[in-house]
Amino acid sequence: MTLAPFGARLRQAMDDRGQLCVGIDPHAALLSAWGLGDDLAGLETFSRTVVEALADRVAVLKPQAAFFERFGSKGVAVLERTVAEARSAGALVVMDAKRGDIGSTMAAYADAFLRPDSPLFSDALTVSPYLGYGSLRPALDLAREHGCGIFALALTSNPEGFEVQRAESAEGVSVAQRVLRHLAAENAGAEPLGSFGAVVGATLADAGVDLAINGPLLAPGIGAQGATMADLPRVFGAAVPDVVPSVSRDVLRRGPSVSALREAAQRFVDDVRAVTLA
Repeated sequence: MTLAPFGARLRQAMDDRGQLCVGIDPHAALLSAWGLGDDLAGLETFSRTVVEALADRVAVLKPQAAFFERFGSKGVAVLERTVAEARSAGALVVMDAKRGDIGSTMAAYADAFLRPDSPLFSDALTVSPYLGYGSLRPALDLAREHGCGIFALALTSNPEGFEVQRAESAEGVSVAQRVLRHLAAENAGAEPLGSFGAVVGATLADAGVDLAINGPLLAPGIGAQGATMADLPRVFGAAVPDVVPSVSRDVLRRGPSVSALREAAQRFVDDVRAVTLA
């Protein structure tokens, strides 16, 4: 089966379910807070519970690959099941792996997450463009071929990103803006939304860049990092309808109760809907 382009599927999911991405981040502190061991059994229980609670009602789930990879091959097997079960229940899955390399290595990363016959096949993948945007071409091309999406790091929510992402060329154009311009070119003419998005932190005091890329803007930093849904219009301006706010700890800490996870996610959906319609 050939998938419709990711941007079109994402637009439909956000219209139907609201603009929210929930991370699946089974780090040790959360496992402990749920009364689970920091082990493979805890990882499995945590991931299955999040999928059960949210995959049939939020637009996007975003597993953080590192928290599964730290358990080795058996942890990756849990990640494979998590992705498959989340997609089967109707959520779009963005694999948060932030891969970035050159040539055949980048192509291999793309094969791992964006080729339909891969056990880790996801709807979209986060990537790092800091070996040069052109180094992403294998992932960009494979994503386009199979109806998947890409989220390239542009202006991230961590303060350390400033020294690279805000650096300017001799022409006065920041690195982040150059990444955004490349993404806009990938999305040219796409309707209702392009499939090639950017990661732009909701914690920014001022984006200071042109965010009109005709693609989705994945916005981490809401909740534990200090941003709120009320900050979205200030940071994203007219691009707010294309923002996918990402929340992890402020939803996940409500577990292991399925109903509490659902209630927390719905509150965030309602909050972003309020600012989008304002």
